Amino acid sequence: MTEERPQSEIQRVLRHGSRLGDVFVRIILPPRLQKVLGVPGLFATAYGDVGSSIFYSLGIVALYALGLTPMVLVLAGIFFLFTGLTYAEGSTALPEAGGSGAYARRAFNDLAGFTASWMLMMDYLVTIAISAFTAANYLGYFLPGLRSWPNNSLMGIGIVLGLVAINALGIKESARFNLSLVVLAILSLLILGALGTLLIINVPQLLHNIHWGIAPTTNQLLFGISISMMGYTGIETIANLGGETRQAGKNVPRTVVLVFAIVLLFYVVFSMTGLSAYPVHQTPGGEWVTGLSEQYLEDPMVGIVKGMPGNIQPILSFGVAILAVAILIIATNAGIIGASRLVYFMGIRQQLPRFISRINRRSRVPLIGILVSAVLAALLITTGQVTVLADLYAFGAMAAYTLAHISIIALRVKEPDLPRPFKIPLNIRIRGREIPVTAVIGGLATGATWFIVTYTHELGRIVGFAWIIVGLFVYVVYRRATGRPVIAIPKPRAQYRR
Repeated sequence: MTEERPQSEIQRVLRHGSRLGDVFVRIILPPRLQKVLGVPGLFATAYGDVGSSIFYSLGIVALYALGLTPMVLVLAGIFFLFTGLTYAEGSTALPEAGGSGAYARRAFNDLAGFTASWMLMMDYLVTIAISAFTAANYLGYFLPGLRSWPNNSLMGIGIVLGLVAINALGIKESARFNLSLVVLAILSLLILGALGTLLIINVPQLLHNIHWGIAPTTNQLLFGISISMMGYTGIETIANLGGETRQAGKNVPRTVVLVFAIVLLFYVVFSMTGLSAYPVHQTPGGEWVTGLSEQYLEDPMVGIVKGMPGNIQPILSFGVAILAVAILIIATNAGIIGASRLVYFMGIRQQLPRFISRINRRSRVPLIGILVSAVLAALLITTGQVTVLADLYAFGAMAAYTLAHISIIALRVKEPDLPRPFKIPLNIRIRGREIPVTAVIGGLATGATWFIVTYTHELGRIVGFAWIIVGLFVYVVYRRATGRPVIAIPKPRAQYRR
């Protein structure tokens, strides 16, 4: 069966035949998203979202985790894989835009689906803002004036506007743009990683950086783990593009594993390189720090290049600046793609006004969703605060990921016969239902991370809950104004086109 369509979307045109009494009914369906993406296009978009995090999150994680940064990133990578498997099952069983919002809606009700989608919306907006803003800072290598506010914010907004124009052409064109930059980025990172391994990584120094229970403290370590999750966020992008992916049952899981392997490799190599070049030390005031976060918090990859031998620094600095700008632009683009598809999903499911879900007939993209996402992200860029944006990112992402895990488990119980082209391996049987172990572990990990972020960062907590309250207010007012129940349970019989 195909996806259910509201009657208001279907146009019926009556035409009279040549003979008296002949009447023909022509049904015109509204334009819908096209299935045009394969593994390369899906990987390019997802890698841009996930892989770009290293250009800003590495310094933030090192700020808290210090000498344990490589271990923390590996642990976060394992949880990322568990979350990726959850999204692989969900996006192949329900291959429509929406991600965890679609899973929560199907497993529970419209209100749960909206809550998950609204949290993800905040993440996508922060992704766009933090990536575009950081790209502007890396451009400061060529134009030093861009390293200060408000110039970096203005340049970041300019990057977003340029990408809006590309996205308006269509998803295929946007994916091609991503793929061309991703190939260059991965080759460049492989070269830089090899140089770092050969010239900088010092295992004895890495061991000396670890001061158990002191640097980092237990609280710092826990928060470092929670922030490190930010380094892998972006897997939601794959799920949101499930409705535009050919053979989603095969291509989505392959993309998840491929992104995981490459991103984990780079995080381990560059965190070890950075901490070898900038050892953990104690300041005269008694504070434990590393130069990687102290001097290069907003552009840690530049710091790694500065740790290279002097004769190759100029060439590498130039290359890394170009590389960082390229991949951060991909991440910004991935955020715009994800946010616009999420707006489309919320509109078509009548969680927000339906007009925002309109698809452009020529390019087959949710143009209104693209514009709304860009405007809201531009407002965030004007703040110029990377650490505050990181707090908001972790708050929303961990809540959405936790809901995704819970929803997939609930669907295993409520709809065991739902077609699942990809099914998470490693299950335990409870009362006749198969429960995925990785979803249980992943849900506990992301839930605990959300609690840590909420408890330890006041500003992120205040803004995060304010975002939820505003969203719920808009949702309730809209549903009541249109005569729809606030808590509506979708019909379980509805199936989705594979």
